[in-house]
Order: sequence, then C-alpha cells, then structure tokens
Amino acid sequence: MRFTLKAALTAALLAVPGANALATTITIATVNNNDMVVMQKLSKQWEQETGNKIKWVVLEENVLRQRVTTDIATHGGQFDIVTIGSYEAPIWAKRGWLVKLNDFPASYDYNDLLPPVRAALTVNGTMYAAPFYAESSFTMYRKDLFEKAGLTMPDQPTYAQIEQFADKLTDKSKQQYGICLRGKPGWGENMAYLGTLVNTYGGRWFDGHWQPQLTSQPWEDAINFYVNLMKKDGPPGAASDGFNEAEALFATGHCAIWIDSTVAAGMLDDPKQSQVAGEVGFAKAPVAVTNHGAAWQWIWSLAIPSSSRHEKTAKSFIAWATSAQYVDLVGKTDGWGVAPPGTRTSTYENPDYLKAAPFANEVLSAIDSADPQHPTLQPVPYTGIQFVAIAPFQQIGTTVGQDIAGALSGDTSVSAALQSAQDSTTAAMQQAGYLN
Repeated sequence: MRFTLKAALTAALLAVPGANALATTITIATVNNNDMVVMQKLSKQWEQETGNKIKWVVLEENVLRQRVTTDIATHGGQFDIVTIGSYEAPIWAKRGWLVKLNDFPASYDYNDLLPPVRAALTVNGTMYAAPFYAESSFTMYRKDLFEKAGLTMPDQPTYAQIEQFADKLTDKSKQQYGICLRGKPGWGENMAYLGTLVNTYGGRWFDGHWQPQLTSQPWEDAINFYVNLMKKDGPPGAASDGFNEAEALFATGHCAIWIDSTVAAGMLDDPKQSQVAGEVGFAKAPVAVTNHGAAWQWIWSLAIPSSSRHEKTAKSFIAWATSAQYVDLVGKTDGWGVAPPGTRTSTYENPDYLKAAPFANEVLSAIDSADPQHPTLQPVPYTGIQFVAIAPFQQIGTTVGQDIAGALSGDTSVSAALQSAQDSTTAAMQQAGYLN
C-alpha cells in the first residue's frame, strides 16, 4: 500500500507540465534594485518550467554585501546564488569561493557577451559570475528645465559647468534641487560616485607603494567641491541618499541633474515609473582636470558559492536569468526600455530595444570607454575605477564613506574627515600586509 501510494504521487507530480520529481528549492540573495524586482517577478516562469522553487532574500545594497561576504567567507552555505559585482568576482574566484560557470548550454552564447563585461568576470580564462546587467555612469538632466532656463548641457560637461547649471536650477521653495548625488555611506554607495570624482580631479587611492593618498590636494579639492555643491544645491538629508533614494527623487521631479548609474535611464524614461519620462537628457560623466576614471564600470552578476548544495539547479537558473532569451522576455512583458542593459551585443542590435531606449548608444559608449586598467591620471598599483580591486577595500571604502558622509551632514570638516580616512586606511593597509 505504501509503495502504491508513493507511485501514485510520483505519477501525479510528473503529470504536471514542467514538474520535476527531484525538484529543489534554491535560495537567492539579491539587491533591491528595479531590475532585480523584475527578475523576481519573471522567475515564476523558470519555476513553472523546471518544477524548482526559489526562496528570495532581497536586501538593501550595503546589507546585501555584508550578509553575502560573511556567508561566503565562512562557507556558511546560506545561499545557492548570490548577487555580486565586478569587484568581488575575481577576488573570490581566486580564493576558491565561487563555482566555475563555463559549462552553460550552447544556446547561452558566451560570445554574445560584451567583451569588457565578460573579461571583468573571468579569471584564467574561466567565467565565475554571469552578468545580469552592466553599467557605467553618466549625467542625467531635465531637458525641460534646461530649456526653460536657456541652458544647454554639452555632450561632455565639466564639473565647473555642472555647478553653474545646478546653481541656476535650484529652487528650494519648490523642492527643486539643482543636483542630486549619492550621500549614503558605503564603498558601493557614496564612494562609487566619489571615487570617479576624485579620479577626474587627478586623485588616486594609493601611490605606487600602496601609501594612502586621502589627504592629497586632489582629494581635498574633490570632496570640498562635492560637499559645497550639495549644501548649496542638493536635497536635505542627502547623507542618507543612496542610488534608490536619488533615483526616486529624480523620477518624482525633484532633481535637475543627477550623475549616477547608466542603468537608471530605462526606469527614468518609463512613464509607468517616472513622472519625468520623455524629459530626461543624457550626457557623459563630467570631468575636471582629466577624463581618466570619470565614469565607472560595474556589473551586477549572479554567482554560485562553492558551499551551495544545489549547484546544478543554481546553474540552470543563472543560465536562464542572464540569457538573451531573458532580455527578450523582459522586453515583451515589461517593456524594452527596462530590459537589462549592458551585457549582450544582441541587445544593442535589437531594433525593438533601440527604438524604446533612446539612451542606448550613450550607455554602450560609456561602458565601452570605462578603463579599469588605467583608472587614474597618475600611475597606480591597482585596477578598478570606483573601487580598488584588493580584498581590504570593502572595509576601507565603507569607513572612508562614513567619514565623508559626516562632512556632508556637517558633523565634521572635510579636512578632518579626510585625515580620519587617511589614518584608518593606513591602519587597514598595514594590517593587510601592504605596508610595513
């Protein structure tokens, strides 16, 4: 009787289309960005096709990084798939923390991945993370406000011009702010933007001997510019604004200029999500004394921790979620303008996408021009534009971000914040063995 019942249940399960008698549940940790929200919604199709299930752990960016880093470093095994970037992928791969992703089916078409994107996630010829979307940074601005004020945004603005525009377009009585920029502390929050600002002011994190440079003149100039600009022309409470908060401010009409991730373009141009759709212009990231490192490179990617117990199922999901077919699915269900950008050549050859995404060429140009191998005006011993591709940077970047957020909120001066940042960075590099 027990065998007969088991057989009946198995037969009933197999009769369900797409069901799998050996179905598993995988746990995915991801960030609460718009593109990942869409992925969650559409993943029900993968669940139906495979019979497998997904447990989602969706976290704010800083919290995600902390949780995932702790789990993967301790081999905790909480997650079967983690959302990481071009900073973590090569470092963690070299430590043996990630599963190789070199055996997807032929339909995946590795050669369709944009070369700089694939290269950033590859170690010794093997890909260890699959790109979900890739981004650089550029300038977004309100065309209607510029036209009304008689202003013209150049294709390549300078930071001096950005300040002039922001001054003229700020009207705090209407809650209209000339500029919105990230202020929330974190190596991937305020320091992502500020890293590019320091670069274009001629600064660098370390000299050729790994000596921190945070009290150098370029850092002083860049951070003073940022703090003064935000106090004059930015929104209140900016030290709490990360990417999502700044995006919401711009989308609801409160910002004239926003310098941030190219991935925001799709959302801002979507009338279902943005009150300023159709009025958003795009230009290159601003420059100051050099164009080296003025725009970042980042790739939100899906990877499998070596501690996962469901490697085969996890690979199945990643191959689905980062495929050209998935991009097509998003385009047909949610609109081509919000399809995951920056990862595949085929996306930028698709007439439906190009028609719906007037910003496509600017995004592709920004991604192609970002050069992590030469991020600064002066020589440096590291790669990475808005981050330094060494293990201690995650702690360093966040601590420095907290110091600068303190200067932005008025709790300390810029000089004091940078001296504190210099001291903590020196200590961290000594502890990590980079300095004697």
